[in-house]
Amino acid sequence: MSAISGRRRLTRAAVNIALTAAAGALVVGGQPRAQAARIARPAPVEIGSVQNFAVLAAATVTNSGASHVIGDIGVSPGTAVTGFPPGTLDGMMHGGDPVATQAQSDLNTAYNDAAARTPTAIVSGDLGGLTLAPGVYHSISSLGIAGTLTLDGQGHPNAVFIFQMGSTLITSADARVELVGGAQACNVFWQVGSSATLAANSVIVGDVAADQSITVAAGTSINGRALARGAAVTLAENAITRADCNPPGTLGISAPTGPVSLGTVPLSSARVAGQLGTVTVTDNRDIDPAGWITTVSSTAFVSGPSSISPSNASYSPGEVTLTGDDVTPTVTNVPALSLAPGEIVRATGGTGLNSAAWNPTVTVTIPAVGIIAGTYSATLTHSVA
Repeated sequence: MSAISGRRRLTRAAVNIALTAAAGALVVGGQPRAQAARIARPAPVEIGSVQNFAVLAAATVTNSGASHVIGDIGVSPGTAVTGFPPGTLDGMMHGGDPVATQAQSDLNTAYNDAAARTPTAIVSGDLGGLTLAPGVYHSISSLGIAGTLTLDGQGHPNAVFIFQMGSTLITSADARVELVGGAQACNVFWQVGSSATLAANSVIVGDVAADQSITVAAGTSINGRALARGAAVTLAENAITRADCNPPGTLGISAPTGPVSLGTVPLSSARVAGQLGTVTVTDNRDIDPAGWITTVSSTAFVSGPSSISPSNASYSPGEVTLTGDDVTPTVTNVPALSLAPGEIVRATGGTGLNSAAWNPTVTVTIPAVGIIAGTYSATLTHSVA
């Protein structure tokens, strides 16, 4: 609530104006209205109902030993799942049912999407020893991992890594894929042109989607999914955990909850002005392109039967302090507030990892006639989208 307040007097009485700036509407997610892109990053591969699965095959899923799977197991158009027990499952089993059939359909869509992405880099042979930034990596033939492959999200939790290969994915024993810089396993997708063979004691992250089969040797773990769209998935004493992304970031705004006093002046004064306190926009969406627009609106300043129109008040953001990625602010003064939102600060560029703060000045012009001494209250609402 915003307020204009003061003590009532008979003559030369003071008008004490206090404002409370409410946070107002909050928009979370969705497309920003500013569309200036600075850094091109691939969009994630949408996997639909495959999201629920840790293992999905076309022909069979077989297991030997004490594998542990977190997430659903499915087969379609085949029906056979063997080796559970001794394997254990924290999830549902779908052997040839409609759920598995739909998941295979969604897998085909995701696989074709990943295969059709425009490469950002060409790779070949062994990826071990490399540190890679987000992007789409293409090989016309096989890829392998010997040693450690590092995927660096560069501070962006929504960073996407897509690996396209025309033939096999084969890891050496003890191979590792490590995530740094905020990268998440849910945003790593391996589009394998034929079959994947993951050697013993490997540590793999991401969704391994093979056109044919996937063989996972003893001691190997997958933080992601084993997805075979044409043949079988074979497990042997493995730990497979479905990779889910962290909740999406948000775009929000905060403002003083007041009341905030603009000051006390005689009725004969022309105007009164004061600062509201810090207004802050925080953008944690990590999207590309990113941007946001803030607005402010105001009710009338009311004291009993007397009121001052919001159009008698102006709003000046002043200096904007930015932190985080390199966004460009545009500041707009509002000469006459109203119930309709007016733009005050716009940010373009960046990737949705930033904050901005300002301490606005509100100036109220006091009408020459029709005003009585008293406390005048109004509500200023800030919003961001």
